[in-house]
Amino acid sequence: MKSEKKNKRQCIICGELKEKNELIRITQDYKSKEAKLNTDNKIQGRSVYICKENNCIEKALKINEKKAVKKVKIGENIKEALYNLLQK
Repeated sequence: MKSEKKNKRQCIICGELKEKNELIRITQDYKSKEAKLNTDNKIQGRSVYICKENNCIEKALKINEKKAVKKVKIGENIKEALYNLLQK
């Protein structure tokens, strides 16, 4: 059972468990404390995940930038990148 859950992460918006490659990863760099979209999974630090579905992205865009979700603040730079993903 543990091996089934190993590569699954939970979307912070809908709470659904999905494979890591099906989610958008937002990471707060442990050195600079700046949150960034982590598309290549090379940034180390605390991460949160959001579904690639339009509904979850739209809800993530509405999150107040001062609201820390699991200690990762979703700021304007992240909102702009998510908005660009939504347009694709």
